[in-house]
Amino acid sequence: MPSMANPELPIPGGLVLRPFRGVRFTVDDLAGVTSPPYDLIDEAGVRKLLDTHPNNVVRLILPGTDQHRYVEARETLHQWLSSGVLAADETPAVYVYEQSGPGVLQRGIIGDVGLAGPELHIVLPHEDVMPGPVADRLALMSTTEANLEPIFLLYDGAGGATTRLVDHVAATRPPLAEAKTEDEVRHRLWAVTDSEELASIDADLRPHQALIADGHHRYATYLALQREHRAATTRGATDTADAAGTTGEQAETVKSATPPSSMEPEPWDFGLALLVDSSAYPPDLKAIHRVIPELPLEEALAKAKGSWRVQEYADLTEGLAALDETSGPAYLLSSGELTHLLTDPDPAQLEHAMPAERSAGWRALNTSILAEFLLPKVWGMRDDELSVRIVHHDPEAAVRLARASGGTAVLLRPLAVDDVLAVAAQGERVPRKSTSFGPKPRTGLVLRLLTPAGTPPTGNPPFEKPGS
Repeated sequence: MPSMANPELPIPGGLVLRPFRGVRFTVDDLAGVTSPPYDLIDEAGVRKLLDTHPNNVVRLILPGTDQHRYVEARETLHQWLSSGVLAADETPAVYVYEQSGPGVLQRGIIGDVGLAGPELHIVLPHEDVMPGPVADRLALMSTTEANLEPIFLLYDGAGGATTRLVDHVAATRPPLAEAKTEDEVRHRLWAVTDSEELASIDADLRPHQALIADGHHRYATYLALQREHRAATTRGATDTADAAGTTGEQAETVKSATPPSSMEPEPWDFGLALLVDSSAYPPDLKAIHRVIPELPLEEALAKAKGSWRVQEYADLTEGLAALDETSGPAYLLSSGELTHLLTDPDPAQLEHAMPAERSAGWRALNTSILAEFLLPKVWGMRDDELSVRIVHHDPEAAVRLARASGGTAVLLRPLAVDDVLAVAAQGERVPRKSTSFGPKPRTGLVLRLLTPAGTPPTGNPPFEKPGS
């Protein structure tokens, strides 16, 4: 029997992307109500988005002045649904999604992905998560009873039936919704509701695996929410048995002999996701930089000189060019005008610091060396949310933050996609915030409710029961 602490969970019968009743904005200025993913928005970005449109989705994903007012998000969501600012589509659908612009073309499909733990090798994480962001997103999802933005999944579809359908829909059908954001990227959305097309997608996807490209914390939140609901269902069944006077061995016999109704797929057994065929639309992988506020640049350099080669460059442009030319472990440090390139770590010190149980590929990643050697051994710092700040993509923003905080910006090269895939295939995970795949889906184009209004009618169950 499953315990209440670790309830038995339904098992997806492969990679499942289920249709759902998407919730969409009805406003004329669709671009004005969308936003980047929540973890790419700083305080100034929140203010800018709210100035753009009073109904911007940032009010849901980062609610309140402290960005953690979850009840306020729920009330705003309900108000927008009641007033018609948001409306659920009548027919369950999966949604073809296209992003196009200067140097950008990506197409994929948005739906309810069947949740699966990493041990099932269906949805593969490649990056560690931190408890703080998971707790934050769990509180938001639990309170709003909604998936407010999709995670980003990649699969090697080899141009199969799903990809051919996605391209056909984008080329021949008028879009359901369209918006052009300030970065000159055009976002278009189509609903696929035809039963034969949905069946073709289902049959094509089931044999595949998916890699989490973006949204590790949100996927971990999906799993946590699923466990919470399953545990509550198990407790409810136990309470019912107790109230009926069934005890001990009798209760165990009844529960084990009767298939529990909780094993039928429920809304929390799925999560909102964009799925992209990486063979047709290869992703762009960008760097994620670090800022260490409590580590002055002079101290960082003095400590690094005992184990790294340090070269000075006149400005950020020269330093970044030198960083791009490196092939081994390398980091560019700055807190203002001058930059300093760390290369050629001492082999003996590096070997001693890196975990022997990890694969050679994992030990060679620049984020692994940063997390296991440079931060703790050289600088005596912990790689946690309090000690190390994260800046996506923008080295100039990282340097500005370092200057403002009196700390050090640590600029990295992006990891190679093949290296990330190789690590994930072995069941390993790269250190937190190692990768930034793009282009990321725009938040606010389609939302998903975990309440009956967002759940399609029951059809063929896309899950297997444990042991089947």
